[in-house]
Amino acid sequence: MKAVIAITATLMLAGCATNGLSSRPAICAKPDSEKELALSLADNMANEGRLYASLANLEGLPDNMVQVRLRKARVLRLMGRNEAGPLYQSLLGTCLAADGEHGLGQLAAAKNDYATATTHLERAVKMAPTDEKMRNDLGVVYLNQRRIPEARFEFMTAMELKQSNSLAALNMVTLLIYQDNWKAAAELATRASLSPQQITEAQTRADKLKASAKKAVASEGNRRTEVADASSSATK
Repeated sequence: MKAVIAITATLMLAGCATNGLSSRPAICAKPDSEKELALSLADNMANEGRLYASLANLEGLPDNMVQVRLRKARVLRLMGRNEAGPLYQSLLGTCLAADGEHGLGQLAAAKNDYATATTHLERAVKMAPTDEKMRNDLGVVYLNQRRIPEARFEFMTAMELKQSNSLAALNMVTLLIYQDNWKAAAELATRASLSPQQITEAQTRADKLKASAKKAVASEGNRRTEVADASSSATK
């Protein structure tokens, strides 16, 4: 197994996506060329990690544009600001409702509130079933709950929707390592051209999931013992 671990030393874990069951409520109105350019500039800044500059550019655009609120919500979420939640909430019932549910799911997942995250992300996927990022994120939430078949389904869907989706591949590798399926993990890592650092991170996360699973089993065993002891004492 050590040899396989060495091979997988080129693997790793990455990102999140979501799933879907219906279509978006409506088609968003296209911004005029000037606003579209401003939105694109804000996107580029955010992708470069210049979150404050991105937010500053977005503040010059009207808040009645759902595209502006979505971008503000994303930037504020990445900053860890509480204002992100209400902005995502404001997108529900609009042409970007799926994105609103996705964002709310991401916020809940960041707080380890996987039940709430699952609810939002499943809604998002119903509205946007071909969005590979949403499906990946839903898969991550399933994996964190050790719902392995559901997680596998979402990661496979995300990878097939966008074959260059390295995040879904990384998460799938983590799932395979969690199952001790080193051969499949190594093969996928090679196909997805994952780096040694990514593989190491995938293995680290899989180990944490295993430790969490063992702790949950031990906790359940202790609880049952306590119940049995209490029942025994009651009959004396």
